[in-house]
Amino acid sequence: MTTGPLSTPPSEARNHPVNPWWVDAVIYQVYPRSFADADGDGMGDLAGVIAQLPYLEELGVDAIWLSPFYVSPQRDGGYDVADYRDVDPLFGRLEDAERLLDAAHEAGLRVVVDLVPNHTSSDHPWFVEAVSADPDTESGRAVRDRYMFRPGTGEDGAEPPNNWQSTFGGPAWTRITNPDGTPGDWYLHLFDSSQPDLNWESTEVRHEFEDILRFWLDRGVDGFRVDVAHGLVKAEGLPDHHARPGMVTDAAPLAAAVDPDAGEDVAGHREANPQDHAHPVPYHDQEGVHEIYRSWNAVLAEYDHDPVLVAEAWVSPLERLFRYVRPGEMHQAFNFTFLLAGWDAVRMSDAITVSVQEAEKVGAPNTWVLSNHDTVRHASRFGLADPTRYPNGLGAEDEQPDEALGWKRGRAAAMIELGLPGSAYIYQGDELGLPEHTTLDDSLRQDPTFVRTEGAEKGRDGCRIPLPWRADAPGFGFAVGHHADTRPPVTPATPGHDAGAAPVAPAAPWLPQPESYGTYAADRQVDVAGSTFELYRQLLGIRGELDLGTGTFAWSRFHSPELGVLAFTVATGGGQGGYDLDSGDHIPEKVALVMANMGQAAVEVPEEYAAAIFSHDEAMQDGQLMPDSAAWFLRR
Repeated sequence: MTTGPLSTPPSEARNHPVNPWWVDAVIYQVYPRSFADADGDGMGDLAGVIAQLPYLEELGVDAIWLSPFYVSPQRDGGYDVADYRDVDPLFGRLEDAERLLDAAHEAGLRVVVDLVPNHTSSDHPWFVEAVSADPDTESGRAVRDRYMFRPGTGEDGAEPPNNWQSTFGGPAWTRITNPDGTPGDWYLHLFDSSQPDLNWESTEVRHEFEDILRFWLDRGVDGFRVDVAHGLVKAEGLPDHHARPGMVTDAAPLAAAVDPDAGEDVAGHREANPQDHAHPVPYHDQEGVHEIYRSWNAVLAEYDHDPVLVAEAWVSPLERLFRYVRPGEMHQAFNFTFLLAGWDAVRMSDAITVSVQEAEKVGAPNTWVLSNHDTVRHASRFGLADPTRYPNGLGAEDEQPDEALGWKRGRAAAMIELGLPGSAYIYQGDELGLPEHTTLDDSLRQDPTFVRTEGAEKGRDGCRIPLPWRADAPGFGFAVGHHADTRPPVTPATPGHDAGAAPVAPAAPWLPQPESYGTYAADRQVDVAGSTFELYRQLLGIRGELDLGTGTFAWSRFHSPELGVLAFTVATGGGQGGYDLDSGDHIPEKVALVMANMGQAAVEVPEEYAAAIFSHDEAMQDGQLMPDSAAWFLRR
């Protein structure tokens, strides 16, 4: 674990100087809109993140990953970028981003920022220029070549160039009107129509993003999480593909033919159109993406502070995902197979087994994640009647999760995730055990998925609810106070200022929190024995102390996934995999046994471990590990 201000190079501050910091880092995802609001306008901001850095220090994470804070019309929560080199006024100013980098580094925390290279906002100057350009001129064709413009089909080009569907629902093509008022070409948008896809065959696009990387690396960022990393390159000729792409696949984790297309309609469509699933998806995982990431890797190698490239790639099977982290390409790739396994010992065991195997083949660290800003929170997914379900949002009319059961299983799942070697990601609120807001009024939803599917899919708003900081404060303390605001203070000389006016109350959070969030507020958990926050803090401390992130993984003799028992050992200090704990032979210096009971009956636990941590107070009864519980058994 990192402690104190970062040194140069940063790897000197690690327990393992030979490893880059990201090999075993625990990275905390900050969704800025919903983390903390410093100026009281109801929207989270960078000053709010700075104000709560001590909280993240106390938790014990190594780094933060910031979802987009760039200039944007916010039609997709900032994933529609209009300017990659500046901060949207909603979140502050460029100076605030620089101040956040300095403050985080002083606290021993690294900062990874989101990069959105598949598409820009339709408000981006490039796209505005492309739409207004004369397509019959060389200059007009040049500016349009930055995007995926194509002539239509059918009479007068009135039909889209192909049948591709948007991830958010509806067609993936929109037709523009030429400057002279005539119908023009169509542009591709695999997401919302306000997010036109870039053309990565363009040399200008490639040079632009290499320059964007350097812009932020020069300011000290420690890496980039790359949005839709699998989607930049499209198949030559843009062939038809009938199924609709989804955010993350809902298929069985290890099926050989897992299709990255999700969506409720995929299963039936597979049966009716088997030809679509005999070939790669023409807008996913094309070979050309690897050339792009090799060039980016070379850019990062120009810097001496070990910056990291993290792929958000919806790629399956895992053998293909790990091609993204071959030497000279990305450094990490999100493991959606693990995320999608759900609360099921067989599925999770299979996901871990194949992940460890594939990571070893390319010499890359694994990543482990349970939730993020695109998923129903795992504390709620695990409380569904089928805890392996992966719904695209939950609404009041949907099945309501068992909150208490999901809370227990969520804590146990954290013990699995944080015990595994590699890097782990925590989505903001995971450490509080936050559930999904499953009864959010439809009139308040902002996710374009909800709009484009005409409400058929609730979308991601329920996992993006502002965090609760203080149980007894308005908005549960989401407005953390104006003391962190970096804007010039209001003075009596300020035009329109009333020196005798009462302080203005902070605005309500941009999305309302459910009443239950008061129970989960940070001030009800920090320094409170038995709380989820304290469980996470304890696990992170032990993980760092025992170097579990760089340990050797082996399935334990207690591992019986068919009976609902997941059990593995992680050894450090000279241990080797495959040792026999019963015989006592080849016992390494430090060993942790992670054991989770995902079945229906209590199970016996080992006696030879000197210390234990349990997922909740009732996890251990009469010498047995109870269902929906987990434990770390430690030998030090």
